[in-house]
Amino acid sequence: MNTILKLAWTRFFPPAGWLGAYKREWLPSDAIAGITLAAYAIPVSLAYAALAGLPPQVGVYGYMLGGIGYALLGSSRQLAIGPTSAISLMIAATVGALAGGDALRYAQIASLAAFAVAVLCFIAWLFKLSVLVRLVSDSILVGFKAGAGLTIIMSQLPSLLGVAGGGHNFFDRAIKLGGQLGGIDPLVLAIGAVALLLLLLGERLLPGKPVGITIVALAIILATLLGLPALGVPVTGKIPEGLPALGIPTFGLLEFDDLFPLAAGCVLLAYIEGASAARSFAAKHGYPLDVRQEFLGLGAANLAAALGHGYPVAGGLSQSAVNDSAGARTPLALVICSVALGLCLLFFTGLLTNLPKAVLGAIVFAAVYRLVDVRALLRMWQVSRIDFYAAAIALISVLLLGILQGILLASIASIFLLLARASRPNVAFLGRLPGSGRYSDSARHEGVEPLVGIIAFRPEASLLYINAETILETVLIALGGSPGVRLVACDLSASPYIDLAGARMLHDLHDELASRRVTFCIVGAHAQLRDLLRAEGLAAKTDSGQWLRSLDSLLSDDQASTAPRTA
Repeated sequence: MNTILKLAWTRFFPPAGWLGAYKREWLPSDAIAGITLAAYAIPVSLAYAALAGLPPQVGVYGYMLGGIGYALLGSSRQLAIGPTSAISLMIAATVGALAGGDALRYAQIASLAAFAVAVLCFIAWLFKLSVLVRLVSDSILVGFKAGAGLTIIMSQLPSLLGVAGGGHNFFDRAIKLGGQLGGIDPLVLAIGAVALLLLLLGERLLPGKPVGITIVALAIILATLLGLPALGVPVTGKIPEGLPALGIPTFGLLEFDDLFPLAAGCVLLAYIEGASAARSFAAKHGYPLDVRQEFLGLGAANLAAALGHGYPVAGGLSQSAVNDSAGARTPLALVICSVALGLCLLFFTGLLTNLPKAVLGAIVFAAVYRLVDVRALLRMWQVSRIDFYAAAIALISVLLLGILQGILLASIASIFLLLARASRPNVAFLGRLPGSGRYSDSARHEGVEPLVGIIAFRPEASLLYINAETILETVLIALGGSPGVRLVACDLSASPYIDLAGARMLHDLHDELASRRVTFCIVGAHAQLRDLLRAEGLAAKTDSGQWLRSLDSLLSDDQASTAPRTA
């Protein structure tokens, strides 16, 4: 009993497991990883906070507090938690309309959104809803990420060019930016271009190194020595010193129907991205990952961020890769990162005053351009058009409607994609492989022997209400194009399940064949299918003794019974 309780406690509170097994030699690796992650997090969190339309220190709060929350309840040992580009843009696009131009209300709604994300994560954990998130297909995610990446890049181009920008979606922003190209500030453009070039070179030549914080430091030094703020170059300005004051978010700012779509979209984005990254690192290091527990880890991270007046956070692949490549062995690296960020907030924020905003725009650009995976889109076009169309729907919906509406529409599209695939299953019309008792799809394999006077078909899917009519029509078309058919055999060996509509389709097929004086047989049905077929009365129309038989056994007996007899 004590062992069961201990296992349950360890599963609910993962630090009880990894702290108990912690080795002293791991500490230097975790410490180096934590400090390296902090060096990565400072410029990225400042940039993402600006993208979200919030004060720069709020992004640091998300990394500092979110990391501590995840370390308490998350099951991944390498996943790093903080603000992400997609969620930051979602906050900017959604909260701005809800705040009505009030900066204080804007920040309060953003914190309330983080609290709502925490609540939804707890509900999802309680009701084991991780399976629902899997309904969003990989093809949908490829399109969504591409749309989000293009939207974020378009939102950062004004900072890199030194113009005002504006607009509500990708195309609106592009049109307004085109009208402002005559007002480009050459100095701001040069700063942004050099910073972006150095970031891209550093990413290729020095992977895993704190290139971002180095470029930030150089930019601050040059901006101070050259007096760039006096020349009109936009900078971050003074960042308040000190740790965030903890407190409960302000409630009653929004109606439920305003807050829920934002929080639900953040949960969907955060869980999919975080769980995918966590799975990859768990597989790399050979330890189990509890995907349900990830809801608790994500919820704890967002609750901590909300209490510190931050905005929704998530696990991301880029920051997690930094954490992993720096040597993180356990979530203690996140705690060390949080301590380092806290020290920066206490003593070093004054150093960030002259950081050019064009450098922050370049950091965001360098972080998100990989989201536009052209190779994956081209491969979908070549391999599976239906996946390409699903990705295209997600991409266009994000560009036209924005991040929140785009992810919700993409989720709906993924469900319809699943239904569309299930509604058009492959129906294999079988022929005999020469010299064997095996049968294969005549349309996919050359050299199979046709069955004279017989149609044998195998639905390669469950027989459900969404595909029953399609299967029936396919078989009847094949029957119409095959004169002289005396036997139709339905092989259910590839059908794991059948519902009432599927059983009704078999009834209709039997009746149609009977009207044409064609015999109908069912073979290869496993136990669950046989129970339902019997309950639906098909035993009265077909020989239930044949349901267990293989197709070869049935056709061998049929051939023997129809062979001419000699005296």
